[in-house]
Amino acid sequence: MKERVRWQHPSIMERSIDQTCMVLDDGKQDNPDFSFMVIGDSGTKPHHNFHPQRKVAEMMLPHQNECSFVLHTGDVIYVVGSHEYYPQNFIEPYREFLEGGESPKQIAFDRITFKTPILPVLGNHDYYDVPLISRLVSGSTLMLRRLFKYKDIEIGWHGSGGGNAYARAFIDCLDVQKSPQMLGEHLDTFYSAKTDTGRCLRYEPGFFTRVPNRYYTFRYGGIDFFALDSDTFNLPFAIPATREGESNRRELEKNRRAIEVEEIQILDARAKLNPENAGDAEQLDALNAKLNQIDEIKIDIEKQLAASATHLIDWEQLDWLKQRLIESWHTKEVRGRVLYFHHPPYVTEASKWHQAQTLAVRHRLREVFDSVAQTLGSRSGERPIVDLIFNGHAHCLEYLRTTDTGHADSHINCIVSGGSGHRPRRQRQEGNELMERFVIPVDDNNFPQNTLRDRQNLTTSMYRSVLSQQVSRKVADSYLFVGRNGYDFLKKLPYSFVRIDVKAGNPPKFMVRPFVTERYQGEWFDIPMKPFEL
Repeated sequence: MKERVRWQHPSIMERSIDQTCMVLDDGKQDNPDFSFMVIGDSGTKPHHNFHPQRKVAEMMLPHQNECSFVLHTGDVIYVVGSHEYYPQNFIEPYREFLEGGESPKQIAFDRITFKTPILPVLGNHDYYDVPLISRLVSGSTLMLRRLFKYKDIEIGWHGSGGGNAYARAFIDCLDVQKSPQMLGEHLDTFYSAKTDTGRCLRYEPGFFTRVPNRYYTFRYGGIDFFALDSDTFNLPFAIPATREGESNRRELEKNRRAIEVEEIQILDARAKLNPENAGDAEQLDALNAKLNQIDEIKIDIEKQLAASATHLIDWEQLDWLKQRLIESWHTKEVRGRVLYFHHPPYVTEASKWHQAQTLAVRHRLREVFDSVAQTLGSRSGERPIVDLIFNGHAHCLEYLRTTDTGHADSHINCIVSGGSGHRPRRQRQEGNELMERFVIPVDDNNFPQNTLRDRQNLTTSMYRSVLSQQVSRKVADSYLFVGRNGYDFLKKLPYSFVRIDVKAGNPPKFMVRPFVTERYQGEWFDIPMKPFEL
């Protein structure tokens, strides 16, 4: 990704250009009253006789002229972020938001210009690649599979190229500027905006609509927006070399074997279905969604088993976020702060709340917020470090608020907007309260005597584990969850987006307006939702 934007190239440095900042220049960026929409996990193909992503896009159209931009919380393209699926899975569904959208087939994936800005972050599927043999098999049979509508698993010839397709579609990839002269002319033309951190990219709807980097910031209506790439700091923590850690490793391996058996059963069941039959097609959609869920679980398990203390975490991005949040708090023109990224640190969707990646993102952001709070001291008063966090990854619409976590991520409003096209998922059965286990050190003087006698036989890490106890603390409450519910013939599939109306004032008020349409028994039903204020 750094190579694609020519990170800190001499031509960029000599012009004092900030490659992580942009100005959204639509002539209304100084208005403190404005609105925007949020979508996520949208990039799916049409289903049998219906298209959830297009249905959500049609719901968004009446709000287009009133909203300044759309935030996208990632997974722009499923199953892997291959460029060949951008026409079907992005350009066609959102054609009214694009210049030339009346002829969507004429728009190349790397030549998109927005009428209404859609400002994305990378999701895990936007980064996914597939092994060469899988690409050869799926790509060479693609036309045949499409002809017979058989197992079109949206892989084709290409993977994402390590996020390359996403970069060519949305990011200002400076590596396409071949000569130093061409690069200089490009920078002088499109990096003409000025901020406190130097020159930066000017995003102009209808003319030049590129973001500067995989993570970036912009200010609109006195609100600082921070777009993050959570794929590079969601690596689970290494399993400790303790008795408890080894037990955890064995349990993960057992779970992996179990879901591999389930995966084979689903593949066998899917092979017996006829996509030309409406009932079979609906069941195929459900089985394919289950396979995607199994893939995510397997990936999370593999990440946990492979995690080590030597694996690289994107501290550069996290340090950037820390410094920009501090600068934001020291800028009197700024009245609020909003973060958006893919992996939710807080969520109750059944397949995501317990993932190791969820906890890893939570803890790494918590470390950033704690450091910011320590630097600010009492400057932030009673306000949280950020006013609002948007995420995707979980296929639902959810509003949560953190409690007093004992850290600087307390009392933050979080909205998961990941139900904009991919098949919705259920809420966990454990309820609306999110609990977290904290390790509390035990006073060495009160250590049990029988364990003291055996202390010399313990490794340092095992000793530290014994010399502590775990307590549970509530860290968040879920106040709204919209996801799949019901079973079989009574199953309901709700798809959604949210509109946010930002009001003048310091601190600002955010009016949240959820919009939901539900697929039930082959028909669509719009579900009325009450707006609420944050």
